[in-house]
Amino acid sequence: MSSQDSNAEPAFNTTTVYYVTGVAALGGLLFGYDTAVISGAIGFLQTKFELDAVMKGWAASSAIIGCIFGAMLAGWTSDKFGRKKILILTAVLFGISAIGSAIPMTLTQFVIARFIGGLGVGAASMLSPLYITELAPASIRGRLVSLYQLAIVLGILLIFFVNLLVQGLGDETWNVEMGWRYMLGSETIPAILFFAAMFFVPESPRWLVKEGREDEALGILSTINGPEKAKTILNDVQEALLEEKGTLKELFSGRFKKAILVGIILAVFSQFQGINAIMYYAPEIFKEVGAGTNSAFLQTVIIGVINAIFTFVAIGFVDKVGRRTLLLGGGAGMAVSLFMVGSCFQFEWPGVLLLIFILTYTASFSASFGPVTWVVMSEIFPLKMRGIAMSVATFALWVAVYIVTLLFPWLLKEFGAANTFYTFFSMSVLAFIFVLMSVPETKGKTLEEIERHWH
Repeated sequence: MSSQDSNAEPAFNTTTVYYVTGVAALGGLLFGYDTAVISGAIGFLQTKFELDAVMKGWAASSAIIGCIFGAMLAGWTSDKFGRKKILILTAVLFGISAIGSAIPMTLTQFVIARFIGGLGVGAASMLSPLYITELAPASIRGRLVSLYQLAIVLGILLIFFVNLLVQGLGDETWNVEMGWRYMLGSETIPAILFFAAMFFVPESPRWLVKEGREDEALGILSTINGPEKAKTILNDVQEALLEEKGTLKELFSGRFKKAILVGIILAVFSQFQGINAIMYYAPEIFKEVGAGTNSAFLQTVIIGVINAIFTFVAIGFVDKVGRRTLLLGGGAGMAVSLFMVGSCFQFEWPGVLLLIFILTYTASFSASFGPVTWVVMSEIFPLKMRGIAMSVATFALWVAVYIVTLLFPWLLKEFGAANTFYTFFSMSVLAFIFVLMSVPETKGKTLEEIERHWH
């Protein structure tokens, strides 16, 4: 099976492209599953281990410390050993964490297990979109990387349903003792699936070229793009490599300096607008306005559904209207929604309005910053240093996630919900201005054409 875009780009093997993307995107599903599982467990963990606001934030954010280190190490290790091998390793880390976080007797044991899972999440969050980008045809690259984000939100939605079902199996006492263990342990199943599937996909052809294994790379490129297009891509990759030294100094001081700054700042802004405050603490937020436990969990599932639905908007439009347009449109929607969420708390509006504005915020994020940040980050860096550059940007993203996740309970307690969400609103306005002024359009360009843009 093959396909062509409207510009008559040479045919590509649709079956192979979507199969490889689907397998790599399982890393995104585990990313979403692992990070969002804490939203259902955190309230019961707080009771089980008698946590104050600071320790509650630590329990929720402990995995993110692992994410920071995982993202930091994944670039170097994937540049050295290959994208595929390190993705297989992340699946192992997911499985170990799922088992370890389901059986702890102390908070310290729980934190260690979540840290191990975080290593896997951080590495997969950087490597899965990078791997997809290095195999994808230019005409549908944005759509394919957006499928990775879809896998993230489906992972979030799946665990929201699992959390809802588990908490309904018993009363509060049972959930405090056992329910959260089932929530966390359920991740073992998708971890095993990801581990097995990774053995049936190829290595990144661009990484193979960098390692001097052109014949293997040409074979993979030919399978995906056809023999003639594969030769053209191979030549472009080889020429790009000749123009790069591949040093960190070149990345931060040479012609690619703007690329890394755009990647880092975009990554940070994608998180400082508060998405993980919603995803990690949604049941707790709804309880703030008087929702019962069952109602809070159900409303959280609705958020997950909206998150998934509007990711399809990004998939459908990212290669048509472009990256910048989606970021600007979604960013405006997020800013308005966050201001209204703050107003709901300030003026004590009904809980149904709070839900509506959180849903419009989630929809705006899912159609813009959620998937498009990963698309842009995976496209804009030069090949020789793409792994380490993606690591640096993803490291910055996870530091931002950690700050938001750790501080959110404290901000709610010290400054109130209204001021907390007004702060997220101000970040959204700044993010809009940054995209307008600094983020380039990469729609329809090959990775090598994007690299030449920074000249």
